Amino acid sequence: MIRTVLFDLDGTLLPMDQEIFVRQYLNDLAQTMAPYGYDPAALIRTVWEGTRAMTENAGITSNETVFWKCFTEKLQRERIQEEPRFQQFYEREFQRLKDVCGYNPMAAQTVRELKAMGLKLVLATNPLFPAIATQSRVRWAGLEPEDFEWITTYENSAFCKPNPDYYREILDKLSLEAGECLMVGNDAQEDLAAEALGMQVFLLTDCLIHRGEEDLSVYPQGSFPELLRWIRSGAA
Repeated sequence: MIRTVLFDLDGTLLPMDQEIFVRQYLNDLAQTMAPYGYDPAALIRTVWEGTRAMTENAGITSNETVFWKCFTEKLQRERIQEEPRFQQFYEREFQRLKDVCGYNPMAAQTVRELKAMGLKLVLATNPLFPAIATQSRVRWAGLEPEDFEWITTYENSAFCKPNPDYYREILDKLSLEAGECLMVGNDAQEDLAAEALGMQVFLLTDCLIHRGEEDLSVYPQGSFPELLRWIRSGAA
């Protein structure tokens, strides 16, 4: 029996073309930081390096610490001075990125219907962003952070998808049983990785990302109406 549903965010609850979103995000960040003496190309390169460091995090410390260690060492900057500037960026310029995202009212409706069914909900988005950026994207999807029991961010996570330890960390923190969890996401490699721990999975195909050649037809899949029907039918 499914007691907890884990949702991915980008491309799942929040429709988007990930390449367009990331490109605009990095361009806006570079332009915002240029007056503080940042070389745009060097800044973007370092953000990518910090992101890669987070995806390789082995759980010794938080993704937040891993990112800032890489960032400050590469650019010879002090975190205590630079972090407030990034915070201000997420409060202001980052909010314009809502315009490059889509909106699907069925996403919020599905979350609310599952809550009404008594299911626990977790936002299992790849924890590469600070909470302020993740919470903003939740609101762009027509939801509130309070709709979820837990939201993974770079502050509270020490692993990233598709590392199975990312999902194991969620299970441990929330005292969940893998067999009672369903992971819903649009990325075949990152989100279906939850299956390795014994979770059930559902592939949301509206903004499907599939980098490999695996046959995905063996997985339950579709859009939000299909997801709701699948859960209600008892197939989960």
